[in-house]
Amino acid sequence: MSNPDSFIEEVTEEVRRDRLFRLFRKYGWVGVVIILGLVGGTAWTEWTSSRDAARAEAFGDALIDALDQGTPEERREALAAVPSDGAQAAVLQLILASDPEEDKATTLAALDKVAADTTLSAPYRDLAVLRRVLVAGADQPLAERRTALQGIAAPGRPFRALAEEQLAYLLVEEGKTDEAIAALTTLMQDQEASGSLRARLGQVITALGGTVPEPANG
Repeated sequence: MSNPDSFIEEVTEEVRRDRLFRLFRKYGWVGVVIILGLVGGTAWTEWTSSRDAARAEAFGDALIDALDQGTPEERREALAAVPSDGAQAAVLQLILASDPEEDKATTLAALDKVAADTTLSAPYRDLAVLRRVLVAGADQPLAERRTALQGIAAPGRPFRALAEEQLAYLLVEEGKTDEAIAALTTLMQDQEASGSLRARLGQVITALGGTVPEPANG
C-alpha cells in the first residue's frame, strides 16, 4: 500500500521542490491535499521498502508531468492516465476535481467517489465533502449542504473549523445575519482557527455589520 507521507517526502525533495511550489501556487487548494500527508505522520509506519518508495516517486513524477500540461483538457487526460491506487488514487481524484469550471458534473462525481471510499482516511474523505459543498453551491439544497457540513464539523475532525465557517455562511444565505455573526465570532475565538481563517472571519463579521472581538491575549 502506498503511504501519503512517503509521497510527500519523494515529491518535495531537492529538484522537484521548486516545481511543486510552482504548482501549488497555480492550483491553490490542491496543495492542501498533498500537505495532508504530513498530518498525523506518526500514525504511519516508517517507510522502508525501496520498491514502494520507487513507486511513490514514479507517481509523484507522473503527477507533476500531468499538471504541467497546457490546457485543462490535456491535464485531465494526462491525470486520468496516471497509474494509482489507495491513497494515491485519493490524491488523484481530488486533483481531478479541482477544476469545476471546466466540467462541474465530473468534478462533483470525482469528489463523491473520494467521499464515499471508506478505505481512505478521514482527512481525504472530509476534504472531499467540504470541497463538494463549495463546488455545488446553490445547486445543492441548503439543507443538504448543512447536513454534509455538520458531518465533518464534529470535534476532532480535521476540517472542523472550515466546516463551521461554511455553516455560518449558510446562515447568511438564509438571512439570519445575527446568528451568522454570533457563529463567526465564536469561531474566530476558537483555538483551532488558523490566522488566515481568523483574518477572513474578521472581514466577514465587519461586512455583516458586526464587531470583531479583541484577541484573547490582548
